[in-house]
Amino acid sequence: MAEETEGMLSPYRVLDLTDEKGLLCGRILGDLGADVIKIERPGGDLARNIGPFYHDEPDPEKSLFWFAFNANKRGITLDIETADGKEIFKKLVKSADIVVESFPPGHMEKLGLGYPALEKINPGIILVSITPFGQTGPYKDYKISDIVAWALGGYMFSVGDADRPPVRISHHPQTYLQAGAQAAQGAMMALYHREMTGEGQFVDVSIQDSVTRCTPERLTHHWDFSKRIMRRGGRLGLVNVRRIWPCQDGYVYAIYWSGQFARRWNSPLVRWMEDENLADDYIRQFDWDTFNMGETNNKETVDGIEKPTLKLFMSHTKTELLEGALKHNAQVYPLATTADVLENPQLAVRDFWVEVEHPELSKSITYPGPFAKTTEVPPRITRRAPLIGEHNQEIYERELGISREKLLMLKQAKVI
Repeated sequence: MAEETEGMLSPYRVLDLTDEKGLLCGRILGDLGADVIKIERPGGDLARNIGPFYHDEPDPEKSLFWFAFNANKRGITLDIETADGKEIFKKLVKSADIVVESFPPGHMEKLGLGYPALEKINPGIILVSITPFGQTGPYKDYKISDIVAWALGGYMFSVGDADRPPVRISHHPQTYLQAGAQAAQGAMMALYHREMTGEGQFVDVSIQDSVTRCTPERLTHHWDFSKRIMRRGGRLGLVNVRRIWPCQDGYVYAIYWSGQFARRWNSPLVRWMEDENLADDYIRQFDWDTFNMGETNNKETVDGIEKPTLKLFMSHTKTELLEGALKHNAQVYPLATTADVLENPQLAVRDFWVEVEHPELSKSITYPGPFAKTTEVPPRITRRAPLIGEHNQEIYERELGISREKLLMLKQAKVI
């Protein structure tokens, strides 16, 4: 793929010091055209060891996780904890607009590279820090993992079955992605502010804050409006009737509502059963106006609803059920597998998938495209993720003017 660089943020440079907790931030800015330089420790970032790997071959140069979140970045190696490394980093800061880091609070200050120090080098610099709990508060020095972030962010309490403990969401660190996306928003807002005022600033992003901010409306709104804690297993007290239903070739998602929404959304599903001669007397005569599963909590009721519904769903494929749902105005949604998503006709029409060349692998790999489509300078993927130290010579020698002899000495000293 040609390395075109024109984009909304093409005039700007980003120095990316993040680990897996913040990689998406630089990726988003890179999609928008910024010159993102991923700075790794000599030997490569530890995030390169996160799987899955290309062809299941564990290799720091074959991490699909690394590929996904470091496309559109150039890459250099640099140990900023050494004296020479700090000086080189400061030179890079002079021509940079944004620095993104995910070290523990206070780490950059200990290195003499905190915001006050960087501001003296480049008054317009924007420093974005992504940390577990932010730079302030009683938790600021606590460490975090994805499951801890989901738990303390409030979202995990609502996920899972009502008769079991809460469960984590996804195998991959979704909370880090939330923080990375919000860090990119903060960076762009700070950049816009700088364009108006000339002032750089420090942007403090908390992973816990990010998760709490993205909790679904049924958690925060129900507490705000009625001081109700929504329990696992459903909305408005519906805790027993299943939501995930088997069908001929997989599963679909469908819920039975109680309360004021019951007749509006449950009746179309019953009429669909009647059209296919699958509705029995129990569900055909059911009084949705008085239905409240939270109060009924009755096995006979659950079984009476589920039996004909299962017959309907098991009579069709996911595609047929989607078509039937549209025809009957019913709330039934296929659960797409990875293969389903890759072959989805809607995504194909929108050119969602793009091929990215990996010369070192002698092939191209299919990627999800950029996060948005725009009519002017659209976001795009212009380069694959960098190899370890791939752009050292390009950046150090050609852009910073460091001699090859000096670079060799720095490499031998493990500074780069």
